[in-house]
Amino acid sequence: MTSDPADLTAADYLDGAREMSAANRPYLAHLLAEEAARRTPDPATAAGIRASFPDLTTARKESD
Repeated sequence: MTSDPADLTAADYLDGAREMSAANRPYLAHLLAEEAARRTPDPATAAGIRASFPDLTTARKESD
């Protein structure tokens, strides 16, 4: 593993997103997946990554 975040690849971020998802950390998984998608040159692949790790804060409903 590299100590410089600039050396991380989209695959590294996607692996981290999967690990966070497995650890029941969905928001962190979303953030890592978003960075993976940002580093992915193919728009269709990036869209697939984003769809696999949705932003839970936009789907959250407030209750009284």
